[in-house]
Amino acid sequence: MYTGSCLCGEVTVKITGAITSIIHCHCSLCRKNSGTAFATNGFINVHEFSISTGNDLLSKYSFKAGRTRYFCKCCGSPIYSANADDKSRYRIRLGLIDSTITEKPLSHNFVTSRANWELLETSLPCYDTFEPGR
Repeated sequence: MYTGSCLCGEVTVKITGAITSIIHCHCSLCRKNSGTAFATNGFINVHEFSISTGNDLLSKYSFKAGRTRYFCKCCGSPIYSANADDKSRYRIRLGLIDSTITEKPLSHNFVTSRANWELLETSLPCYDTFEPGR
């Protein structure tokens, strides 16, 4: 089980299952949303996720049809993203998690889109788009 919270601590979450398909994403959307060189994302099953406190503080933004990002309207921290094409899973930013995470990132994705000031030194596989099999 994992617990997590936003920056101000008003929104807290619980995840009772595994975090899967963890990647470091360097695409421009993830860079803009995180405000840094890349975002570390993973998937969780919808039925294994719950908002413990602060559900009324969630706001949302749909950046393209069927894709909605939920965030704390007090501090702006991303909480989860939903995709209408995959209703069984949410995507989360691993920075949300307060617990020790046992799963590890698989790869760096969209590396050709990375920030020109980022030095990418890694032993993980790097891909120009999504990792194979996704």
